[in-house]
Amino acid sequence: MVEPPVQHGAGGWKPPKGSWASSAANRRSMRGNRSRDTKPELALRSLVHAVGLRYRVAAKPLPKMRRTADLLFRPTRVAVFVDGCFWHGCPDHFVAPKTNPGYWEDKISGNVSRDRDTDSQLAEAGWLVLRFWEHQDPAECAEVVVAAVSARKGELQRSRLLD
Repeated sequence: MVEPPVQHGAGGWKPPKGSWASSAANRRSMRGNRSRDTKPELALRSLVHAVGLRYRVAAKPLPKMRRTADLLFRPTRVAVFVDGCFWHGCPDHFVAPKTNPGYWEDKISGNVSRDRDTDSQLAEAGWLVLRFWEHQDPAECAEVVVAAVSARKGELQRSRLLD
């Protein structure tokens, strides 16, 4: 996508049509944010992979769902999300921006609402949802993931033996 030129003039910076950005620097910064392969995700994936677990990255748990899990263990139906403190409204670290507060309040509360809806839809479909904050220790998160996937594998094996 070609970025339109930054507009300067007597009135200063003007955002491109439809932009929410309050400044050129803010726009550059926000566009640089990753939606996947963040450092916390990569750290967790590395630890889980080192234990021998295999997973899908940024995959849809349900075919008609437009949302993707950061790590997806399809056979055991475990979906893992690593939520950013800013984007998902971490109760410990989220600080609302002073610029354009109405926009950000709606944006973050919408993200949190969508997270809860995702959790609900997946639970209804028999998935286990694990959510971690980006500030949590990756090693502790990996232990939880490994334990959950192992437990679900055991449940699947037991149910197959009973069939």
